[in-house]
Amino acid sequence: MRLSRHTDYALRTLIHLAARPDRLASIAEIARAYSISENHLMKVVHMLGRAGFIRTVRGRGGGIALARAPEEIGVGAVVRHGEPDLNLADCDACVIAPACGLNGVLGEALAAFLAVLDRYTLADISRQRVDLAALLGFEPA
Repeated sequence: MRLSRHTDYALRTLIHLAARPDRLASIAEIARAYSISENHLMKVVHMLGRAGFIRTVRGRGGGIALARAPEEIGVGAVVRHGEPDLNLADCDACVIAPACGLNGVLGEALAAFLAVLDRYTLADISRQRVDLAALLGFEPA
């Protein structure tokens, strides 16, 4: 299974914010750090805000920050929000679906994949704050 770019950027954004929890970050700053499109990142940030993972502060000196502690943000939850259609194959449109066992196997595989992600939080994947900060080009918190 391959996560979409949208979900990849969502996880990277959250890791960035967790690496420097003491200050607001701008979309431009995060986009520069990862060499990604600001326009695409704006859509990702909008999704993260609607899902309650981040909070936004408008105006001069504004930016984005985590809305909850990293320990309270599950990796599986982020993936589910970023991947609204997690089907591994398009079995609904397949002519042999009524007699095929593949859908059940893929469903089991997807459940196992999500179960592993559900065991981890943002805190788990962003523990190396000093290293992350250095790689992202800022001082650690």
